[in-house]
Amino acid sequence: MNGLPAGMETPVAPTQIGIVHLGIGAFHRAHQAVYTQQAMRAGDLRWGILGVTHRSPTVRDQLVAQDGLYSVVTAGASGISSQLVGSVVDVAWTGEETERILAVMAAPTTHIITLTVTEKGYSRRADGSLDLDAVAADLDALAHDQHRAAPASTTIGLLVRGLVARWRAGRTPLTVLSCDNLAGNGAIVRRLVSEAIETEFPGAEGTDLRRWICDSITFPGSMVDRIVPATTPEWGSVAEDLLGLRDDGAVIGEPFMQWVIEDDFAGPRPDWESNGAIITSDVDAYERAKLRLLNGAHSVIAYAGARRGHDTVAAAMGDREVVAAARAVQEDARASLSAPAGMDLLAYSDEIIDRFANPVIIDTTRRIAADATQKLPVRWGTVRAELRAAGRSAPGIARAYQEWAAFVIAEVNASRPLVDPRSDELRLIVENASSAEAAREMLVALMR
Repeated sequence: MNGLPAGMETPVAPTQIGIVHLGIGAFHRAHQAVYTQQAMRAGDLRWGILGVTHRSPTVRDQLVAQDGLYSVVTAGASGISSQLVGSVVDVAWTGEETERILAVMAAPTTHIITLTVTEKGYSRRADGSLDLDAVAADLDALAHDQHRAAPASTTIGLLVRGLVARWRAGRTPLTVLSCDNLAGNGAIVRRLVSEAIETEFPGAEGTDLRRWICDSITFPGSMVDRIVPATTPEWGSVAEDLLGLRDDGAVIGEPFMQWVIEDDFAGPRPDWESNGAIITSDVDAYERAKLRLLNGAHSVIAYAGARRGHDTVAAAMGDREVVAAARAVQEDARASLSAPAGMDLLAYSDEIIDRFANPVIIDTTRRIAADATQKLPVRWGTVRAELRAAGRSAPGIARAYQEWAAFVIAEVNASRPLVDPRSDELRLIVENASSAEAAREMLVALMR
């Protein structure tokens, strides 16, 4: 490629699509797509990515116009750099291209489907089971040929439709790899897929399909880590200056990157270890450490910081009370954890605090504060439950729930929108409470 800035590597040019990624937001482009590009630099170019967007065609339109190319700006205390990524070869929007997406998911040259759709993208009820009402339209598309090309309504529904299409097309093995911040994410996806198949193909009707999924589809777990804030117009200008070209798909990330993947693949995969990924039989220990020490601290920083007038995470880290709340959550979390091999949990906790204080990464506290009722049971609730079962208290977690409740009250009283799937319920609690103290008690009780 001509015209790249001096010292910038030419992006890879994959020869085919080997991965379908569901949820091609900024995080995937700054994380898995980067690992995949580095893996292909050794010459195995089978691992081009079809990125699938569900919410809107915006990302598709941005990246298709650039032949899938975009830059990743890495920003840290030691400086700012940029790389051009070529692992994404195509992007499709479910609103218009579900039939094409299903065809690629069924193709024998596709070996892996990856997901980053956040906790709320898994169409689960409060008890963790599949929300059959949410996926009803997708299951209906499986049952009626005339609806087979209907736009996918949910990510899990699209995944199930893709698996059924693959079964019908030739039954080649496939790996489904969740990369979301969910404890046991691989097992969760397997269970949701199984519930959908059992609902749509019950009893003997689905025996062959279920056997094929059991024998030929794997659902490894994974843990991912990189802070990827939203690309503001200011960062867009930085990306353009570094690249020397307009880039509507640019994303920003901190220097730190980590990917831990369970060694349970149904077929070939990229050499992700070449860029530092860890392939292990015990991903759960890494996953728990990250969810509780990083994501748990991140959440309390967001609520405590926003409530004290700090718009960004970095600004909040200059507030002693906010840092103390984060460290208290981490202390409780460490008491609930067994360290993965080679990991010092205290040193890892300190590194996380340093990363959050990175003044170059501008991530907003209210972005991190979103979807609390889905995130906090995993990030805080499991720590509290495990410590209670061991006869121990969790003062840091208790304080964190108080910070969250105070944040909700402040947002409602200021008539600001609550970004949460249970926002109406939270708002009613605050508005109907006899006092702020009563509201705090009811909000905290809701999360028990």
